[in-house]
Amino acid sequence: MKIGIIGSGNIGGNLGKHWARAGHEVLFTSRHPEKLTQLAIDAGGNSKAVTLDEAWEARADVYLLAVPFMAIDELAELYAGEYGNKVIIDATNPYPERDGKMAQEVRDSNRNASEYTAMKFGTAKTAKAFNTIYAEHLKEKAFRETDKLAIPFAAQDEQSKNVTQQLIEDIGFEAVYIGGLADTHMMDPDQKIYGKSTNRENLEKMIGEKQG
Repeated sequence: MKIGIIGSGNIGGNLGKHWARAGHEVLFTSRHPEKLTQLAIDAGGNSKAVTLDEAWEARADVYLLAVPFMAIDELAELYAGEYGNKVIIDATNPYPERDGKMAQEVRDSNRNASEYTAMKFGTAKTAKAFNTIYAEHLKEKAFRETDKLAIPFAAQDEQSKNVTQQLIEDIGFEAVYIGGLADTHMMDPDQKIYGKSTNRENLEKMIGEKQG
C-alpha cells in the first residue's frame, strides 16, 4: 500500500519506518520536507519526504493522522476534499492542556475524538488506532514473533477495518477490533484502555469489563 504519514513525530515517524520495513510505500509529510530527508533515508524502502500537497497528489491508499488534535480543524479545512473515499487512520488524542478549547469541548461533548475527526473528514473512511500505545513501545516492540503487544482499533466500515487490521499485523502487533467509532470513547485519554501496553488476552478482558 501507499501510505501518507501526516505528522512525522514519534508515532508517525516510527509507524512509517515500520511500514516501510514491511514493504509499503511511505510518504512522510511536512511543510518543510527537507527536514524529514534523514527520516526517509533511515526508513529505507520506497520512502520519501514530501509536502502535504504532494501527499494528496500522490493519491495514497491510506493516510495516518498523527498530528496534535488542534491541527484537525485546519487540515480538514484545507484538505478534507482530497480524502474522498480514502482510508484515514486517526492516531490523534485531544489534550486540552496542549490543544486548547476545541479539545476540551470535544472531551465534554457527546462525541468521542474519532467521531469528531470522521465528521471533519466526512467523505473519508475513518478508523482509530495507535493512539493508546506509548511511542517507545511502538518503536521497540514491533515485529515480535511471540509475546506480541495488542493494538486496539475501531473502524467506520469494512474497508477501513480490513486495511487497519492488516497494517497493525504487518508490523508485528496483534489487532484487537473494538467496534465502530462510537465505541472508541474507551480509547480516549484517561479512559480504560488508553496507555495500556499488554497482550490480546488482557486487552480483551479490559474491553469486556469496560463494556460490561
